[in-house]
Amino acid sequence: MFGRMPKKSDNTKYYDVLGVSKSASQDELKRAYRKAAIKNHPDKGGDPEKFKELSQAYEVLSDPEKRDLYDQYGEDALKEGMGGGGGGHNPFDIFESFFGGGGSPFGGGSGRGSRRQRRGEDVVHPLKVSLEELYNGTSKKLSLSRNIICSKCKGKGSKSGASSRCAGCQGSGVKVSVRQLGPGMIQQMQHVCPDCKGSGETIVEKDRCGQCKGQKVVQDKKLLEVHVEKGMAHGQKITFQGEADEAPDTITGDIVFVLQLKEHPKFKRKGDDLFVEHSLSLTEALCGFQFPLTHLDGRQLLIKSTPGEIIKPGQFKAINDEGMPHYQRPFMKGRLYLHFSVDVPESGSLSLEQIKALEEVLPPRPTNQLTDMELDECEETTLHDVNIDEEMRRKQTHAQEAYEEDEESSGPRTQCAQQ
Repeated sequence: MFGRMPKKSDNTKYYDVLGVSKSASQDELKRAYRKAAIKNHPDKGGDPEKFKELSQAYEVLSDPEKRDLYDQYGEDALKEGMGGGGGGHNPFDIFESFFGGGGSPFGGGSGRGSRRQRRGEDVVHPLKVSLEELYNGTSKKLSLSRNIICSKCKGKGSKSGASSRCAGCQGSGVKVSVRQLGPGMIQQMQHVCPDCKGSGETIVEKDRCGQCKGQKVVQDKKLLEVHVEKGMAHGQKITFQGEADEAPDTITGDIVFVLQLKEHPKFKRKGDDLFVEHSLSLTEALCGFQFPLTHLDGRQLLIKSTPGEIIKPGQFKAINDEGMPHYQRPFMKGRLYLHFSVDVPESGSLSLEQIKALEEVLPPRPTNQLTDMELDECEETTLHDVNIDEEMRRKQTHAQEAYEEDEESSGPRTQCAQQ
């Protein structure tokens, strides 16, 4: 990471927080932090924010490189990550490190000062489901591979259970190096410790566990049964707590399945409602219709119009309690909406008798009929069938060809001479 040195700013704040001078030795810093941290620890009723400030100040000033950066450029340099500080660590971890990780100095070893385990990462898997499965509910059995604590060495990685803190990284699992690249420019690099491969400890090769080869964990197959409840939705999560990869001194994370809904050819879902598109003939729209609809649970619903009812193009109709089940209340359901379109015959003609019969039952024509004199003044026209998309493409092609022909005939343009 590269950065330009910030301007010098206030570099006395951390000394003031600990109540020491800028020339304080490491022993003076330790005594000051110990006294103030015990006094302000949250387990003793202290101020959590004050305790955090104390830990942050001690973290920086107890590290020679960070202290030097802070003395020269102040807190801004640490915030930009150039000194590796800036309060990025847990204040309780710093407190534990200071007191040797031996539990709370307040007694009992059960307070927040005791050793705290980190939490492992969650494992997330997508789970594809159909709309029928979300409507009816289903169960899926899935086999997954994961790491578990080695049963032979109980997660120690060694036959004897002995291990030593890695000398290369002092047990942190990472190494940080800072280099001066030039005037006002430094580079900070953080990388996994090559000696312990990030574990923070080393095991003698001849003492390594024969089952896990010193890795502390082995692979295992886990069979999970995922219950998809009625009414669940796309993107909803199903969590198996503590079923992710195991690791020593780590709280095991969760396995999380995220539902991914596959598109249905007929039904569309919106919340707890279902939508179906259906096309009617002109006769059905005017004279009535009746058809079966296969629902998501296999039932046949008879869909029919009211006698004498006319269905308009684009009209919606609804059936109550035939939508999606409500999640965790499956006996309650949304609505099923039917969206109707009307197919008008593309060709054909009607006889005069058919026209008269239709005029008797359909609404009358508009009353603004033309007089004979007005008709004589009008010019007659003829309507032709046309595919408008094809017409537009043909005209566009013709215009492009004419433009290119004009460009070719005009020849090169005369260029003005440079003065």
